[in-house]
Amino acid sequence: MSATHAALTQLLPLAGDTFDKNKVTPGVLGFIVFAALALAVWGLMKSMNRHMGKVDFQETPEPAPARTAPTADNPA
Repeated sequence: MSATHAALTQLLPLAGDTFDKNKVTPGVLGFIVFAALALAVWGLMKSMNRHMGKVDFQETPEPAPARTAPTADNPA
């Protein structure tokens, strides 16, 4: 018998007796995790806005092809 199996068989009945399945809530830990995720998303959005502000959306014109002087082979 593994340690995990032994712990589950001994502790699981205790958890089943103390918690009402209809009244279990995420609690403080769930709120802290949710708040941390919300702060992370806010920070990422702020960083993305800062980086997007640096982007130049103006297209640069294509350079004109260089003109060569007319030669005997190419009488332009």
